[in-house]
Amino acid sequence: MSKNALVTGITGQDGSYLAELLLEKGYKVYGLRRRTSTPMMENIEYIKNEIEFIEGDLLDQGSLINAVQKSNPDEVYNLAAQSFVATSWEQPILTGQATAIGVTNMLEAVRLTKPEARFYQASSSEMFGKVVETPQKETTPFYPRSPYGVAKVYGHWITVNYRESYDMYACSGILFNHESPRRGVEFVTRKVTDAVARIKMGLQRELRMGNLDAKRDWGFAGDYVKAMWLMLQQDKPDDYVISTGETHTVQELVEIAFGHAGLNWRDYVVIDPKFVRPAEVDLLLGDSSKAQKTLGWKLEVGFEDLVKMMVDSDLEKLNR
Repeated sequence: MSKNALVTGITGQDGSYLAELLLEKGYKVYGLRRRTSTPMMENIEYIKNEIEFIEGDLLDQGSLINAVQKSNPDEVYNLAAQSFVATSWEQPILTGQATAIGVTNMLEAVRLTKPEARFYQASSSEMFGKVVETPQKETTPFYPRSPYGVAKVYGHWITVNYRESYDMYACSGILFNHESPRRGVEFVTRKVTDAVARIKMGLQRELRMGNLDAKRDWGFAGDYVKAMWLMLQQDKPDDYVISTGETHTVQELVEIAFGHAGLNWRDYVVIDPKFVRPAEVDLLLGDSSKAQKTLGWKLEVGFEDLVKMMVDSDLEKLNR
């Protein structure tokens, strides 16, 4: 018998790959969509007719209850958030409302309407922030370094609290940076690959960057959504770190991207202080051995292949 899944943030990078995966597995997929004057559907354009959309907002409790009632979900994936770290300093209150309180609103809607549904919360490696140990695993203490990271810590712990208070099947995936051709151009990986494509095509002359020494654990979003699904298939709910276990600097990202297009990055990259964060997270490196052992999850796309995939995609878009 097919299952119903309700996905918030379905038009984003992760939502689109997850919707793809769930449809392949025979799910009836419902997507929570905010009412906007121009709906952003680019990531799911090719599957939008297979998804049933429900209008709602994480800040509107009534709309979430309505969404749960309409979708009658077996599984709920809460991916929606204000998810751009840099914006969280400019809009800290909105970030707190959407990325923190929004999780409570969603959990409460599920508890009141379909408490037996399995709930997934999108936690983040940004919760580790100023890391107290390397690599970071499920037991590593949090030390967030941005309003976004702080909000994600709240969302994570309220999910644990609902699991322990109400015996709900609620779990969090602590996902390290995961990228794809569907990533927004405001994120550093896509900012780089989009710029490389534009420079290659003669549409842009330089790329202005911040801290090239920052290190991240970057994986492919298509691999990471498989872990989300696997978490909700276990006998007991739990929290898992999802990561590659490798770290790369922003400079490595830049070198691979420009090199793949046959360009020397030093000819085009300009360091601009305005892109340096008020409080930087210098090193994130995850240990996903628990997920690999318990869930049977594994990586399929490596870092260099991911960067090249994104450059090729951006070149193709411009050629079209």
